Amino acid sequence: MNSLEGKVALVTGAASKRGMGHAIALRLAREGANVVIVDKIAAPKSLWPGDEGWGGLDEEVTEIKALGREALAMVADISNSKEVDEVVAKALEKFGRIDILVNCAAIRGSITTPLVDLDEKDWRIMMDVNLTGSFLLAKAVGKDMVARGEGGKIVLFASMAGMHGVAGSGSYSVSKWGVIGLIKTLALELAPYKINVNGVNPGAIITNLRDESFAEMAKSQGITWEAARKKDHEMVGKMVPMGRLGTTDEIADLTYFLVSDMSAYITGEAIGIGGGRT
Repeated sequence: MNSLEGKVALVTGAASKRGMGHAIALRLAREGANVVIVDKIAAPKSLWPGDEGWGGLDEEVTEIKALGREALAMVADISNSKEVDEVVAKALEKFGRIDILVNCAAIRGSITTPLVDLDEKDWRIMMDVNLTGSFLLAKAVGKDMVARGEGGKIVLFASMAGMHGVAGSGSYSVSKWGVIGLIKTLALELAPYKINVNGVNPGAIITNLRDESFAEMAKSQGITWEAARKKDHEMVGKMVPMGRLGTTDEIADLTYFLVSDMSAYITGEAIGIGGGRT
């Protein structure tokens, strides 16, 4: 029997082909969980060669079912409380329980705009999605976990940027500092109900997050998209003590540990996974 047999996991930010949420959803399914997958866009485009025609959430449902598990896909904006409540209600209607919440959904925003030049609208969008979205999901799922009285696991994704300031990307950094504060407070409040609340602080991970940035880089330098990606990854890898970027499978491994019984005595932690960069 797999270690998550009979469990139901809700994973947000799951639709990107090379995203952390996709890798996590498949890993939890392999470990025995039925999975609810959520994203704001049903099938985000991937610019990686060979990813043309990626089917997003629908294709991911097929992948999960091929592993012998049940899946439910929904499109929702996590910054909207009504949509979050609808996601939780539909998940409970189908499966009767949510044992695991993993919130990977987030936006990155500008990486070159000083705070003194940042538009208030862009600031508010960052806080709405990254921080308020985490709060709304944890509130809705946590309330059901408390009522059910069987414990649970909540993992909220923060960032290495939530551990130090980031010039040019201040609103993102602040939003992730806020997520870490949310994790630590929720952990204290939910510990009496046997609900573990932890966080993941990814460093430089290979995902679809910077696909468009590589496209701009390729255009400005007169090189291919793939050459631009490899050039950037090589440059960033040199700044990492372990000499490379991390993979989404490594993120999924850590997440699985945090939602399994192996982490039963761990709560209120935001664990960095960045190859020693910080």
